[in-house]
Amino acid sequence: MAVNDSLTENPFSYLASKDGKVRIFRSSKLATTLRGKEAIRFLSKIESADESGSQLIMARVTGQYKFGNEKDLRQK
Repeated sequence: MAVNDSLTENPFSYLASKDGKVRIFRSSKLATTLRGKEAIRFLSKIESADESGSQLIMARVTGQYKFGNEKDLRQK
């Protein structure tokens, strides 16, 4: 299964609150909370991205992004 397939089947969502926090969810579970400058940067990136791009941005921010080299690292 490709990364994009995984993001399509199990997408991220986010909620920006009035207190400046951004909460990112996956499978209705909180994955991470962004605050301050990190939240502002995230919101500026996400508003100019399409749906696929926004999923990749959220995956990277949460650290739940597979790069494809994990198997190689485990073999070393």
